Amino acid sequence: MGTIWVHAESSGGGVASISLELLTRARQLADTVEAVVGGDGEPMAAELGAHGATTVHATGDLGGGLAGPAVASAIAAAIDGGAGPDAVLFGTTYDGRDVAGRLSVKLGAPVITNIVELEQADGSLVGTEPVFGGTVNVSTRFNGSGVGLFLVRPKSFAAEESGGGPAAVSALPVPDLGATGAARVVDRFAEQASGPKLDEAGVVVSGGRGLGDADKYAMIEELAQLLGGAAGASRAIVDAGWVPYSHQVGQTGKVVKPDVYVACGISGATQHMVGMKGSKNIIAVNKDAEAPIFGIADLGVVGDVHKVIPKLIEALQARSS
Repeated sequence: MGTIWVHAESSGGGVASISLELLTRARQLADTVEAVVGGDGEPMAAELGAHGATTVHATGDLGGGLAGPAVASAIAAAIDGGAGPDAVLFGTTYDGRDVAGRLSVKLGAPVITNIVELEQADGSLVGTEPVFGGTVNVSTRFNGSGVGLFLVRPKSFAAEESGGGPAAVSALPVPDLGATGAARVVDRFAEQASGPKLDEAGVVVSGGRGLGDADKYAMIEELAQLLGGAAGASRAIVDAGWVPYSHQVGQTGKVVKPDVYVACGISGATQHMVGMKGSKNIIAVNKDAEAPIFGIADLGVVGDVHKVIPKLIEALQARSS
């Protein structure tokens, strides 16, 4: 394939991990890989270049406006002007979905969503996406000759540097947005959190309905902290209001692929397993020996989480004292 553009997002002063993952895969599929940034491209040029982008197409300062309308309009204008790519990859994030949806409307082109694998066949990209709750994978490609738009789930690929130098920064003109560009971001709320991010942690400890009540989630957080990891949760206890949505692991939550995943009191609904089954080592603790989670666990402990987890916490505390 000729050229792939990757919609690059920032996170914590650097480039979001999903963007680096997409760049890594894109350079395995295309002759030329370039990035698109809503905002100033200079601060991200070195990291994007190190992961394979030769050019960063940046809109420049958006003046407090929403990134979605500006980036989508800018990409559409480039494509209409004949200077666009053969395909654009987006991360399945709030901003990625916003830009992809708007661009789809502007181009009159569909988007292939929920991608977990991208391959090239007969000169076109083929996306693999799970359906029916993750029980079946289907392959999808575009039949037309237009630009292919793909929304890819985080952690589908491993981010690896290519050894390239800083990417060249090129201005990406933003057309007049009219009323669409009138909205302004006046304030942002950042949830307070400590420790590694859930979708980037090497160890994730998650709790489910088997904990019994909301107060018991504290031991999940304590175990995660002792292991230097992040605390997650099943959809059941998020829906019950025990923990915020930001902790949810699953098809409609965060997709995680840590080195170690510890599932405590989680039966293993398909929705949850879709979000964590790619973990390198899965440990499950559940009193139900027939729980589906044991079907994918590397180590299964049939026992009461209220007895097993406190003992594990005690053992870890003894080792660190």
